[in-house]
Amino acid sequence: MPLYHKPLSTMLKQLNRNIISASQNHPVKVLQFGEGNFLRAFVDWIIDILNEKADFNGAVSIVQPLPNGMGDVLNEQGGLYHLVLNGIRNGSLVRETRLIKCVNGVINPFTDTAAYLSQAENEHLQFIVSNTTEAGIAFSAADTDPAALASTFPGKLTSFLFRRFQFFNGSPESGLTFLPCELIEKNGDNLRNTILQYITHWQLPESFRSWIETHNIFCNTLVDRIVPGFPADTIEEIRNEIGFSDKLVVKAEPFHLWVIEAPESVRKAFPADKAGLEVKFVDDLTPYRTRKVRILNGAHTAMVPIAYLKGLRTVQEMVEDVFTGDVLRKLVFNEIIPTLDLPESELKSFADDVLERFRNPFIRHELISIALNSVSKFKVRVLPSLLTYIDRKGTLPEILVTSLASLIVFYRGEFNGISIPLNDSPEVLTFFSNAWKKGDVNATVHAVLGNVSFWDQDLTQVPGLEKAVSHEVKALLPVRQNTL
Repeated sequence: MPLYHKPLSTMLKQLNRNIISASQNHPVKVLQFGEGNFLRAFVDWIIDILNEKADFNGAVSIVQPLPNGMGDVLNEQGGLYHLVLNGIRNGSLVRETRLIKCVNGVINPFTDTAAYLSQAENEHLQFIVSNTTEAGIAFSAADTDPAALASTFPGKLTSFLFRRFQFFNGSPESGLTFLPCELIEKNGDNLRNTILQYITHWQLPESFRSWIETHNIFCNTLVDRIVPGFPADTIEEIRNEIGFSDKLVVKAEPFHLWVIEAPESVRKAFPADKAGLEVKFVDDLTPYRTRKVRILNGAHTAMVPIAYLKGLRTVQEMVEDVFTGDVLRKLVFNEIIPTLDLPESELKSFADDVLERFRNPFIRHELISIALNSVSKFKVRVLPSLLTYIDRKGTLPEILVTSLASLIVFYRGEFNGISIPLNDSPEVLTFFSNAWKKGDVNATVHAVLGNVSFWDQDLTQVPGLEKAVSHEVKALLPVRQNTL
């Protein structure tokens, strides 16, 4: 093929620090466990902006948490990569591309444990950041030798901290601040407790335990940004636009929120407020977690069966449909927000952002993927809003009741002759299969609402709920299916 017929990107130079003006003279202040898309599109993006706008003056050194990862590729590029933000902000389409320069490289502790542990001797180090998945903060009794590389992230971190404790003779100023991003409640507390468990397991000195508890700060955090990852469908266009062959381009939405439960000293050391970033330092992040779970996650879970039964298949379609779009707004503003305890203006602002994020044309979010394990999600994300609404208003919330009825119909596995690809535990699917064989809708609804293993309570005891849900289920089904 003639050269001029080749895609431009095949002629582009590979991104690295030798061919681009991206010198990195900042000392390493952040050790990051994880080189995946989320941390690179969220934490490293934030630190890059802090260096630019708030004189943070800090580089990030990444620890690869698994034997196989993207560390080699990231090192080939000198820690450089581009972040593309695509979405809607204040009603307008947004597309921003930024070269992230704060990462200085990746260490693989599985192939070079000495290099990993040597980072503990860095006098400039202040922060530990991590995202090792929900299962990452775990203890393993199989890790019996503190001199060997532990199998778990907390185990590796305990060895690292013990090295630091010894090198700096347990000085107070050598303590670190931990900002875990794992999506579990009380992630900071859980990380600290697991490290203390390893100290006991390995019979490490009590003075080390005291240093961990007294001079290190473990912050509970809440993170929020949708990161689809590598934009395979538009990568040629992006590479031609940036003028380099970048193997690690990552795509994300413009919205971001990081809530950090921390003392004032952490806010001063991590001055995100000076850079105009949505990083909130709070005394208690519980209301913010509840806000996210009830509004963002709750709206997703509550609307999926309603929209899916109507024939819609993506979140964007759900928002833009005249009927479901109106139902969604009423659900959030009229039935969920009144059950929350943060200032109303703050809740409405967050809700507006959520609906804007749902409309993002650059992210195809399938309703059926959100429907995974919908029963357990409904219990955590939606049922508290329904019950709190009843408690505060003394009446049933119309849309939340419709959502519960739609969920029951959805788990029938078929609607209007179209099969629904249910994805839940065998126990849940078997229960619904049997419930729909009972003979009539009233019996089916009674069985579902009375299943304490689903809801941790008997919902048939909630005044008026069973009758209202049965009425809605019958309204959803064709007349011939109301008596089975």
